[in-house]
Amino acid sequence: MIKVRNIIKSFDGTPVLRKISTDFMDGQVNMIIGQSGSGKTVLMKSLIGLHKVDSGQIIFDRKINSNSSSTIDITYATEQQIRMLHREVGMLFQGAALFDSLSVEENVMFPLEMFSDMTYDEMVDRARFCLKRVNMPERAFALMPSEISGGMQKRVAIARAIAMNPKYLFCDEPNSGLDPKTSLVIDQLIQDITREYNICTIVNSHDMNSIMEIGDNIVFLKNGVKEWQGSREDIFTADNEALNDFVFASELFKKIKRI
Repeated sequence: MIKVRNIIKSFDGTPVLRKISTDFMDGQVNMIIGQSGSGKTVLMKSLIGLHKVDSGQIIFDRKINSNSSSTIDITYATEQQIRMLHREVGMLFQGAALFDSLSVEENVMFPLEMFSDMTYDEMVDRARFCLKRVNMPERAFALMPSEISGGMQKRVAIARAIAMNPKYLFCDEPNSGLDPKTSLVIDQLIQDITREYNICTIVNSHDMNSIMEIGDNIVFLKNGVKEWQGSREDIFTADNEALNDFVFASELFKKIKRI
């Protein structure tokens, strides 16, 4: 679980995030939505410590085992604490961000080589397990990223993101550049993995299909302010004008709203 309390972030005196408070829950696909310039990317980067907020708290509630837990407020954490926390974080980047010079299997092994104490054989076993979990065919393990489709590259990126068995998974526009059918597959993988491993997953997206397909907990931003929060089911009965303008901008969703 990640608790956000009254965070403010400005750039050169211009406010970008304005006293945002929310909770991102374990075992749920938590989505940050909003128009371009709403502050959703800055919020995500603040959550993982790439931006230092001006004020407020970002508290990672870390469950160590069934009997104990600890918390880290990254706004006050030391560099060592943040580095340790990042070992529990998986990242799925907008463009997959695979290493062109590494094979599919080697891409998934990369964070294990950087951050784990596994032997080589253990890393290979873990990488192959993760690739099979995202339904990558074994014949593709030795291929280079340029030799597989965009959808397969996203699957490899998900496998790499979960290789370290993270407690937190951050996804930046995971369906960017994918066709609708492949997007549905990636959405389902993200949702399944989130629930299977009880991960706190946070997705930055403007894809309405994804929002309505897997959005368990949705935070809607406008001009750096949290305008609304709820589930995908709550959207249909929401009386927030800004949210309705954003969600039902297309004719398709206008028809769904009327139904």
